[in-house]
Parts: sequence; C-alpha cells; structure tokens
Amino acid sequence: MTVVWWAAPVAPGDAHGLVALLDRQERDRLDRFRRPADQARYLAAHALVRLVLADAVGTSAAALAFDRTCRCGEQHGKPVLPGGPGFSLTHAGDLVGVAVHPGGDVGLDVEQVRELGDLEAMAAHVCSPRESAPDAEAFFTLWTRKEALLKAVGTGLATPMSAITLGPAGVLAWTGEDAPREPLWLADLHPGEGYHAAVAGTGARPEVTERRGDDLLAAQAR
Repeated sequence: MTVVWWAAPVAPGDAHGLVALLDRQERDRLDRFRRPADQARYLAAHALVRLVLADAVGTSAAALAFDRTCRCGEQHGKPVLPGGPGFSLTHAGDLVGVAVHPGGDVGLDVEQVRELGDLEAMAAHVCSPRESAPDAEAFFTLWTRKEALLKAVGTGLATPMSAITLGPAGVLAWTGEDAPREPLWLADLHPGEGYHAAVAGTGARPEVTERRGDDLLAAQAR
C-alpha cells in the first residue's frame, strides 16, 4: 500500500524538536532559506518523511541516514533510504506532502490552483502533440500527473512533459531515449480545496491511502 501524508508547514522557531531530527546537511539547507514560508515548508516535509519512514523501518527518525549521491558523485541528489521504502516529497502554498511506497520508486506532486498569466504557452510546454490544450482547472491536473511520473522515474523536469501522453487509464505513450520501459501507475489525490495532486510509480498499481500528518509533527515539535 502507498500512503500519502499531508501536513501544514511548521515554523522552525516553534518546533525545536523537529529541527533536532534533521541531519547536518538538512539543517544547513534549512538555514539557507531566507523566507520564513520556505523554511516552514522545508522543515515540515523533511521532519514528516523522517517520522513516517522511521515507523516503517523500525528505527528512530533522527537515526535515518539518507544516500543523496548525485550522478556527479556528490551528495546533493535525490535522497534515498538504503534498504527502506521509496518516498517522495512535495509542497505548495500551505501544504506539504510525503508519499511512501514499499514497492519501489514513487513520485508525488501538489500544486495550488492559481491564476496563470499565459495558459496557452504553459499548455504548449506541458501537452504532447496528441493532447488537447486544457482549460485552467484541467491544466493543474495534467501538470501534477506528469510531474509525479517524472519524479517516479527519476528524471524530473530534465525530461519534457510534452514527451508524455496521458489518457483516462494512465500513460498512453512516452517518447524519447529516456522513456521508461517498465509499467507505470498513476493516481489523482485529494489534498484539500484549492489544490491538485497526483502520485505515480513503477510496477503494478497499489492501493493508495491519504492521511494527515499534522499530529505526528505536533507530537515531536517540542
């Protein structure tokens, strides 16, 4: 089963217990944010993923050691928990999310619905030649689905979203040299009013459950 946790951001000054869960690299990154809103989102997401992964693998949240090896060999790539389940983090507005998938790679994305200055240009960036241009509401559904898929396969936005064609049942086509060969699954989520979200992964589609993680953060905050 894949579990997606949602929570509100938490200001570091109000949550010394959560800051203490982070490793040195995470605390350094937290300190580099200048905007309080960015700090609050980062802390909530990274503390929450530690808490839910610790429960999954049976250890303390602060003891988790992530491998962040990038393709260049440095420790600034996508974090992986050796021997643990796949996971993905996301945030938008006043919401952070964490997806945990024991079956392998997973990607999660959330977007806050907002006015778009040039919907036509953005739709051209997101849509494949086989897809019709979406209206403003449908655009965020399309974006989160494709962003989740790109996170799941590990390429991120280095792969153009227009390489992916979606249909009612999921991925219809994926072009390009880095197109995945394995089966893909995709599910829309319900994070709250004013937000669109999706989760995706490789292999057979699992059961997907959404939960709130605010109580987990609050219990550890002080």
